[in-house]
Amino acid sequence: MPRRRPPLAAPLFALALFGLPAAAPADECPAPGEWQRDGEAIAGDTLMGELAASRVVLLGEQHERLAHHRWQLHTLAALHAHHSRMVIGLEMLPREAQPALDAWVTGELDEAEFLAASGWQEAWGYDPELYLPILHFARMHRLPLVALNVTPALRGRLVEAGWEAVPAAERHAITPPAPASEAYREALGEVYARHPSEGEHEAGLTRFVAAQLVWDRAMAVGLAEATAPDTLVVGLMGQGHLTFGHGVPHQLDDLGIRDHRTLLPWSLEEGCTPPEGVADALFTLGDERGFEPPEPQRLGVLIAAHEAGLQVMEVVPDSLAESLGLEAGDVITAAAGRPLQAPADLTALVRRQTPGTLLPLTLQRNGATEERLVRFPVATP
Repeated sequence: MPRRRPPLAAPLFALALFGLPAAAPADECPAPGEWQRDGEAIAGDTLMGELAASRVVLLGEQHERLAHHRWQLHTLAALHAHHSRMVIGLEMLPREAQPALDAWVTGELDEAEFLAASGWQEAWGYDPELYLPILHFARMHRLPLVALNVTPALRGRLVEAGWEAVPAAERHAITPPAPASEAYREALGEVYARHPSEGEHEAGLTRFVAAQLVWDRAMAVGLAEATAPDTLVVGLMGQGHLTFGHGVPHQLDDLGIRDHRTLLPWSLEEGCTPPEGVADALFTLGDERGFEPPEPQRLGVLIAAHEAGLQVMEVVPDSLAESLGLEAGDVITAAAGRPLQAPADLTALVRRQTPGTLLPLTLQRNGATEERLVRFPVATP
């Protein structure tokens, strides 16, 4: 099945996928397949042997990059060869999906049953084919899988109502986060600035940072809870939660888990010399651009749940949504005649479209109901 990523932008407050910072050029580039630590090459078996003695190892990703998930799988296998007692933590699913993960590992569910029971499409939305090889690796070796995330609803409650207003039992005993460093806040501010429909007010940025901290803290607490004597915990998550020791590493430190290491894949297209301190070690990827599957169909909107359907928060320039005349504030109530209640409802419908097909949308604007017909373009050779 071709790799796909969500054709819609993520719901409001979801982490934007910000890549690694641009790096300065150098005369010589590391070879593909080479590990780098502190700017020097290090043998993979040496590095894995050292990392296997850690309490927590964090493997970053850009969610839609197939090569990143292949790297994660190979790194998991290398770590497992050095330390067979392993737990794998997943950003992709909230705590409520833990029973489905347990049933998957014990072999009680097939792929389709697992995806349905875990609510994968609603919770994550990225193509499960990117992650299934890792899930099968865990099942093959009977390695526990741990859901690290929380639902958007809980994240919203904690941001809007505050931590004291949400009983500990309802927030899975997740503790309030350590404040963001100034450098992390600045990085998140750059992400926030890319979403002008959310406004330029300081209050909006404060909410955005608070939501990110809930996300980081939830994953850090989940990883900390999974630690045990003679057990290696490996967390898989977006690299935006990891770079420069911000995000999850910072929250782990606050929880007293300081024996952690961050690994990231590094593409030579980003430069030969990675920024100093971006991770504890980097793996150099070859140029995979010529082998990547075609870009998926995308509508091009940032959406949030609304009592009448899905509210358009932002329209991406030069997108299908812009060509349709969609505007921020529109509420999409139905697609192909089906009522919409959650962003995943529309995501699933768009994902199933093939080039040249049509998708009717029903929307509300200024109290009036309107119809739009999306024609997904045919790819040019």
